[in-house]
Order: sequence, then structure tokens, then C-alpha cells
Amino acid sequence: MPVNKLELVTTKYGDSGLSKNFENKTFKKSHVLFETLGAMDELSSYLGLTYHYCKVEFIKEIQMNLQNINSLIASEFDSDLYNILVQIKEEDVLVLEKKIQEILDVRPLEARFYLPGSEKTKAGAYVDVARTMARKTERRLNAFVDSEERKDLELSKKYLNRLSDYLFVLTFIV
Repeated sequence: MPVNKLELVTTKYGDSGLSKNFENKTFKKSHVLFETLGAMDELSSYLGLTYHYCKVEFIKEIQMNLQNINSLIASEFDSDLYNILVQIKEEDVLVLEKKIQEILDVRPLEARFYLPGSEKTKAGAYVDVARTMARKTERRLNAFVDSEERKDLELSKKYLNRLSDYLFVLTFIV
């Protein structure tokens, strides 16, 4: 169904400083939930921009995983909706680890500090910014998990941690 009506895009509900999660439960926009969802969205958007500079197809898979994590974050753990969502699995983390190793096999790193962005290509600089956003998003997710006691998101935390490692090594080959 095409969206061609203003009211389908602009509900004006948020004008009052409130918004809803995936299950229609109302929260203040300042709630850690929306800080976390916003950080995830910002990271995914920047990865989309980064993709256009480095053309690494795997970035699109990462974005899909981030969308899945966002759906989990925006849902109540004990709801019927949550149970039908795509879950992050240990296998997703292992794929990132495999990709990291593949890069290191081709381009071993020197054990030293690297200046973000400026020692690499333009594409590498974009990936470096995405890496720092991944770290920030990981911190936001940890704050959300702690404040909301969402132990169900432990693999999502692990995925974001590994993602920043992957982005670090990716900077050296793009």
C-alpha cells in the first residue's frame, strides 16, 4: 500500500514529547529506549553512507541485523510480538569474527595505535566514523539493558561489540 497521505507519516503524537514502542506502549521521548533506538538508527544510517564509499556488500547484512536488534529493543521481552521477531544468534557474532579473521589473514596489523581516519583512505575514514558510532551505540545499548533489566539482549550487546572490531579491521582494506 503506497503511503501518500501526510497523516500516515506525521501522526503529530510526538509533538507532546511522547512516543510509542513497537507494541504501542507510550514513553517519554527522553527515555533511554529512544536514546538507544536513535543511536542504532544513526549507526545504521552512517553505515549506509559508508557503503557508498567502500562498496562492501556485507555492510547491508550488518544493517539488516541492526534493524532486527532495533525491533527487539523496541519490544517487550515477554510479549507475543517479541517471540515472532528475528533474534540475533551466536552465529551472527561468529560471522563477524570470521570476517575479522579473513581481513587479518590478508592484512595483518602492526601492534600500535592508529590515528582514526587520517592514516587511511577516504573510505577507511568513513568506516572509522562508523566504528566510533558502533562503540557509542554499544554504550547506549548497555545502559538500556542495565536500566530496563533486558538480559534477553546479551547477544545483541556482543554483536555490537564485535561489529566495532570488524569495522576497525575493515578500515585497513577499503
